[in-house]
Amino acid sequence: MLSASPDPTPSLFQRALTGSMLTAGSYAVTQGLRLVSNLILTRLLFPEAFGVMALVSVVLVGLSMFSDMGIGPAISQHRKGDDPAFLDTAFTLDVLRGGVLWLLTCALAWPAAQLYDAPELLQLLPAAGLTLLIAGFNPTRIDTANRHLLLGRVTLLDLAAQIIGLLAMIALAMALQSVWALVLGAIAGSIAKLVIMHLWLPGRPNRFHWDAEAGRDLIHFGKWIFLSTACGFLLSQGDKAIFGAYLSKADLGIYNIGWFLASFPILLAGAVTGRVLIPLYRDQHPAAAQQNARKLRRFRFAISGGTLGLLAVLGVVGVPLVGVLYDPRYQAAGMVVVLMAIVQMPAVIGMTYDQSALAAGDSRSYFLLMALKAAVQTLAFLIGMETGGLWGALAAQGMALIALHPAIACLAHRNRAWDVLHDLIFFALGGGLAGLILWVNRATFGL
Repeated sequence: MLSASPDPTPSLFQRALTGSMLTAGSYAVTQGLRLVSNLILTRLLFPEAFGVMALVSVVLVGLSMFSDMGIGPAISQHRKGDDPAFLDTAFTLDVLRGGVLWLLTCALAWPAAQLYDAPELLQLLPAAGLTLLIAGFNPTRIDTANRHLLLGRVTLLDLAAQIIGLLAMIALAMALQSVWALVLGAIAGSIAKLVIMHLWLPGRPNRFHWDAEAGRDLIHFGKWIFLSTACGFLLSQGDKAIFGAYLSKADLGIYNIGWFLASFPILLAGAVTGRVLIPLYRDQHPAAAQQNARKLRRFRFAISGGTLGLLAVLGVVGVPLVGVLYDPRYQAAGMVVVLMAIVQMPAVIGMTYDQSALAAGDSRSYFLLMALKAAVQTLAFLIGMETGGLWGALAAQGMALIALHPAIACLAHRNRAWDVLHDLIFFALGGGLAGLILWVNRATFGL
């Protein structure tokens, strides 16, 4: 008698591991290409151009995050996340949001130009805002792929679109040699993603449709996500928004170069956890079975250990790395890389916990945590900037992240996802690595 053949369908955890590797690989390739393009652009453009573009990004990311309704997470966790009526309602909301966001970029151009004493924002912001309008038409097939952790094709298509945008940016910089190259290149990348996803991502095309029940569920879930991402703006862009009022455009551009290099590990980890943890918490919660807990612990240890390791490498080689990669105008970015590598370590330890609340549909608790994070970090930036300048602000951010971890642990404990062994091990490891970075750079810091 023949035994039954094994089920060829990969398990959810296997898909999560595959998706993690695909996401990490794609992100690493993208950042590598961005680094190459960044090196080329810094030789074609002046530091002021990167400072101005940082201000443009603050406004665009701010508008995007202040209006985020959590449609992607809603599709990932909702019981009707595969229903066509639900998906088309989500698509309709996204398109409407994109149109409103573009109009807001036009309205904010003059106030932003006055606030930052940058008259070029009058033309740059409405043009850059087109990226938000275009993104509103992206198909919900992207979110469906994330829901089921079928990330292979969507990851490759997204990578192709980013490559097109970066190549366009370099070509435009060679031709224009102005900040307009960065804006027009971003528009080209957005158009490329829209076209590529519509043509080559399999699945049912979206159409405009409104289902009352789906709309209610999306808005109910999204109201807390909306508030959470408004706080998320302060967490991800608050530094540039605050520093833009204190630093010259050239110094802001140099800070942005350092931030670009130092943020790679934590943004890579965030890209992985943001895609795979909601489905894992939803269908294989660690509290449901010991086997689930063991698997999630291995995943969490891999994410935290890998991210801390990458930050340590950047902290050790940050100053000479910037010296090799960039010309003398950007050398101060090396100190930014070193300090940010240390400062971000506490954030790594808690980054696998937030999604447990969203997987349970508890977007309210997620918002409360994000609000607390935003308030504490923003206050730390302001106090640090006033008392110690840029270096004081970064040091204050690190202390704020340490102080915030108990609140993150409480949220994880409430959702039965906290791993105390993980936290103890990686806080000890992070402290040791921070000490190593300071020792290696003791001459630079005058220690």
